[in-house]
Amino acid sequence: MVAISDSLAWELVKRNNSFMRKKNGQTRRSGAVTFSIERGNLMSKSSYKYSGLANSKSIDITATPDNRAALTKKTKKAASSGKSGNAVIALNKDFRRVENTIKSQATDNYYRPDLKSEALAKYTVVYRANRAAKGVKKAVPIKRGRA
Repeated sequence: MVAISDSLAWELVKRNNSFMRKKNGQTRRSGAVTFSIERGNLMSKSSYKYSGLANSKSIDITATPDNRAALTKKTKKAASSGKSGNAVIALNKDFRRVENTIKSQATDNYYRPDLKSEALAKYTVVYRANRAAKGVKKAVPIKRGRA
């Protein structure tokens, strides 16, 4: 596959790609919010900073089927080769050790220091969801309306 610059890749996929989801309106002028469900997008926002498609370096934190978490990041040499170009790091220690692992993988080696707080926030959400799924902690009820 031909390697192209990250900014050119973003210009090609920013308006239309198969991972885009639009909410609350039809046009940009009416205030439509555009989300993205691509791999490597921590915040699920359709923007250059968070894009897993356009950036040669991306970080993603996901839940595994056995109620654990995994940190996935693109490898430098195989960034454009799909799934095989990803390094998966299991996050199965206690909360503070995992926090240090995320910090060391994202910021200490200058991989993506701008995504440190977003990665920690996503891990917190995945951690809470896994605890609720295991039955360790009760799920927080969702409040709807004035009930």
